[in-house]
Amino acid sequence: MKILHTSDWHLGKVLKGQSRAEEHTRVLAQVIEIAVAERPDLVIVAGDLYDTAAPTPEATRLVTRALTALRRTGADVVAIGGNHDNGAALDALRPWAEAAGITLRGSVRDNPAEHVIDGVTADGERWQLAALPFLSQRYAVRAVEMYELTPAEANQTYADHLGRVLAKLAEGFTEPDRVHLVTAHLTVVGASTGGGERDAHTVLGYAVPATVFPGNAHYVALGHLHRSQRVIGPCPIRYSGSPIAVDFGEQENIGSVTLVEVTATTAARIREVPVPGATPLRTVRGTLAQLAEIDPPDGWLRVYVREQPRAGLREEVQELLPRALEIRIDPELVPAPGSGTRAAQRAGRSPRELFADYLTSRGHADDGVQELFDELIEEVDH
Repeated sequence: MKILHTSDWHLGKVLKGQSRAEEHTRVLAQVIEIAVAERPDLVIVAGDLYDTAAPTPEATRLVTRALTALRRTGADVVAIGGNHDNGAALDALRPWAEAAGITLRGSVRDNPAEHVIDGVTADGERWQLAALPFLSQRYAVRAVEMYELTPAEANQTYADHLGRVLAKLAEGFTEPDRVHLVTAHLTVVGASTGGGERDAHTVLGYAVPATVFPGNAHYVALGHLHRSQRVIGPCPIRYSGSPIAVDFGEQENIGSVTLVEVTATTAARIREVPVPGATPLRTVRGTLAQLAEIDPPDGWLRVYVREQPRAGLREEVQELLPRALEIRIDPELVPAPGSGTRAAQRAGRSPRELFADYLTSRGHADDGVQELFDELIEEVDH
């Protein structure tokens, strides 16, 4: 059977005030073109269909159209909720999804059987997929309890709970003539982040070892980390990565989907297919004079300005580089915390004096900024 694995679409993403709806439309059109050309038996979307738990109607329309188009290629389509998605809202779309022949699992349900999907390809290859949406730490404990596994103990970790849930979902991975698959939205220890993931859900208690996955799985399709990569583990494990760089921390990532060919008796053969439809994200740096001389690269820009801060600097940069979405003073010019003049004592000093000391200590001394602050203080006082 052939599988197309994608994840982390983040539809509805706004980058520094810039809508990316047109980019997402191009990117998903290319994903659909790949599906039409490759004719996969199964498409897995491993979470974070949306960028926010309250998506716009436009984002919802794009998700439903993309999933429908993927289904129309003849593939079975399974999508799960990620940490950016509203699991309950995705589950509310299940009647539509089922009518369209799409399997949608937004959140963990009371019955574990709902997360085990069986299928058969046109060529007769039988497959079973354990589909686990994103689980918060709180609901990981609840999932363990409601599946009537070993009672959760106070000292057990998120990884312990997740391992038990996955073991429960994979109990049927025993038949030798069937392809066994897992999809989940989580962080595996040792994997590389892409740069734009939500930190609270990628570090510390949310990272799990690869050993939580069953060793007899033919392929594990993961979402959450935005860089396409293989993960070392007891079975073939892979992040497809996001097909679009979500923010400037991901500007080096190459958008792609993963294609997998596997049978019940042969190992998975894996390859990446590029998805180049997104507008590139670039970082440029220099003084105003240097920025005025550069040939602006294609794409959205992050600009590190090698100038001392002053009122109107942002506007000057924006005039030179109209596609600059993020403009910052070059971090190399910002004094380290504690450097500069001694921190001002607050007692008996006016806000104006304290702010002037702050500007000086940060290397931001600028009469224009001080005047703006004075005007604000005067408005507040009156």
